[in-house]
Amino acid sequence: MLRNFFTVAWRNLVKSKWYSLINTLGLSIGMAVALLIGLWIWDELSFDHYHTEHSRIVQIRTTQTFNGHTGTGMATSLPIAPYLREHFGSDFAEVARVSWNQTHTLAVGDKKLSKEGLYVEPRFTHIVTLKMLSGSRDALRDPSSILLTQSMARALFGDENPMNKTIRVDNKAVLKVAGVYEDPPRNTSFHFTSFLMAWDKYRELNDWVKNSEAQWGNHSFQLFGLLAPHVDAAGVTAKIKDIPQAHNKEGKEELYVHPMDSWHLYSDFKDGKVVGGRIRFVWLFGIIGAFVLLLACINFMNLSTARSEKRAREVGIRKTIGSLRGQLIGQFLSESVLVALLAFLLAVGWVLLALPFFNSLADKDMHLPWARPLFWIMCLGFTALTGLLAGSYPAFYLSGFDPITVLKGTF
Repeated sequence: MLRNFFTVAWRNLVKSKWYSLINTLGLSIGMAVALLIGLWIWDELSFDHYHTEHSRIVQIRTTQTFNGHTGTGMATSLPIAPYLREHFGSDFAEVARVSWNQTHTLAVGDKKLSKEGLYVEPRFTHIVTLKMLSGSRDALRDPSSILLTQSMARALFGDENPMNKTIRVDNKAVLKVAGVYEDPPRNTSFHFTSFLMAWDKYRELNDWVKNSEAQWGNHSFQLFGLLAPHVDAAGVTAKIKDIPQAHNKEGKEELYVHPMDSWHLYSDFKDGKVVGGRIRFVWLFGIIGAFVLLLACINFMNLSTARSEKRAREVGIRKTIGSLRGQLIGQFLSESVLVALLAFLLAVGWVLLALPFFNSLADKDMHLPWARPLFWIMCLGFTALTGLLAGSYPAFYLSGFDPITVLKGTF
């Protein structure tokens, strides 16, 4: 039955070439726009999912109130980390202090490059995912070590093996390459971090860092953690939020445990609580994509019903020789699904042409995930749904014609 439906559908499409071309092109443009927006939304929703434990990784934020004004930021004081390790070890599997992402000058011989990097405690490499290509992620236990991304290692050493080679950093320290790891993708919070250096070297080079280890009021650092399994970020926040207040009497200060899955989309705070962020754009673009696709489907319906007079006699003859309305509905829906399939193939072509410009415009590095079965399953579902939606009204409208009326020519 289905084979017969699609055979007849193909013959009708070939018979009306210009109509089929216009319908397919119109639907393909709407599907291409929806696909592009869908890729963008997926990129936003999967931000930081590169990290294996992204659902357990958190950043400790500080909410401060002075003179009636409340603000929440990423800056924390150094004494918080050892306090959490000592008193809340059952809630945190790891806690690590981290510097701000700053530009440093790395020199190898006469070659100098300025890139962003971090000073981190060794525990940090057990919080985020580092896909090591050589060396060990535990190498930062040695203060004289440095870990490089693959692109940074290639920029400094070309095709040479960088392991155990030395690098001058800011003309202040000479560090040994102890590991190279895969570049994090663009949709990660640490994409622009090109290298990691040991926290002990940070203390060694900066006395003010060493002096800040007992200063609860010096908010000049970042603090990241890995929650223990089955521990809820909101529950930990309730436990630790009042820790700074006991040590800092100026103003009001509270801690907030911000999950990694919320860093990108839920980054706006008001009165110490998350009130939104980029998630608003995700909803907005999702609505726009759905609306554009709906317009394309309505255009398909209009063109199909506009040709109803030409299809009326066909419907009348089919009903006269015994065709049921359900069979006619199946026939017309199969035609619309076939058009949707052709439109999807065209839409993929439009997307491939538009992606370079769209990536540049959106500051993304998106691509079609050809190797993922889920992508193909979603595409088939998307195509079938579009075809059924676009062909639903014409199918029920055309199949409802009265055979006697249309065969008499009084339609």
